[in-house]
Amino acid sequence: MSDMRDATGLRGPCKTYAEVQYEFEPATGTIWGWMNQRGNPCFNLGLLKDLRSFGGDLTANSGHVEFAGAMQKAHYYVAGSRVPRVFNLGGDLALFLLLIRSRDRDALAHYAKLCIDNIHARVQNYFLPTLTTISLVQGDALGGGFETALASDVIVAEESAMLGLPEILFNLFPGMGAYSLLARRASPRVAEELILSGKVLPAAKLHEMGIIDVLARDGEGETAVQAWIARNARRRSGHQAVMQVRKQVNPVTRDELDAIADTWVDCALRLEDRDMRMMSRVVRAQMERMDAASAAAAAAETAVAPGVAMAAG
Repeated sequence: MSDMRDATGLRGPCKTYAEVQYEFEPATGTIWGWMNQRGNPCFNLGLLKDLRSFGGDLTANSGHVEFAGAMQKAHYYVAGSRVPRVFNLGGDLALFLLLIRSRDRDALAHYAKLCIDNIHARVQNYFLPTLTTISLVQGDALGGGFETALASDVIVAEESAMLGLPEILFNLFPGMGAYSLLARRASPRVAEELILSGKVLPAAKLHEMGIIDVLARDGEGETAVQAWIARNARRRSGHQAVMQVRKQVNPVTRDELDAIADTWVDCALRLEDRDMRMMSRVVRAQMERMDAASAAAAAAETAVAPGVAMAAG
């Protein structure tokens, strides 16, 4: 995930939160935001608040970020992940289970509002007409993770990435922008097919469908983003204008997103025991996956350590 950063040596940290870290690349005016959750790589409340805080500051500062002691103008904002093979697994299902079982509609609605705060801001380019947003998907993007990818102007995905909306498996639906964004990128029919099937598709298939803009080889996602930026640099203003026209012709309004989120809350509170059992199984599978990945990483470090020690000796 650091191929271009290491090659150029020009990128550096500009803001660090508990769940997401930001870097800035002054040569191209690019913000690189890396989700890096401490637990399950989903949209927990901490991550949502961190993302909203950075986005709010970016808007308030008219698209400038503090870097190297000065305020620098951003032209691009890339959303990515530091979690190996995961972009984002979507909503915080463990929290959903707790709130649904306690019938806490207000807390569910609060979670949904935080999600919409972030999705709507990104759809609107943080209310900055000269900012281009890019999603860099180097691992699985499920549910809200896929919605976040769709909220950007440009989606770059590596070949092994899998993307989809599996919520229908536990009798729910993706309520934070999936229908709105897919209907505009593809069509309402495609949106409904993806949502109601619950299928998780490879990036190559979604590229064929025109939903993903750039398909990159594994490990070359950052290079592909840099290449896209370089290729479009001379026509940046024109491209940004076309992205604004896209939103003017097919606007995704806050009212639309809020209404859908309300429908999502109502649907969540209608889930039955069998639905919540399925959701619990998904949570367990996610945690087991991350535990296995952590164990594999630890084993790899242990295997490398003796070699390092021998080399040092």
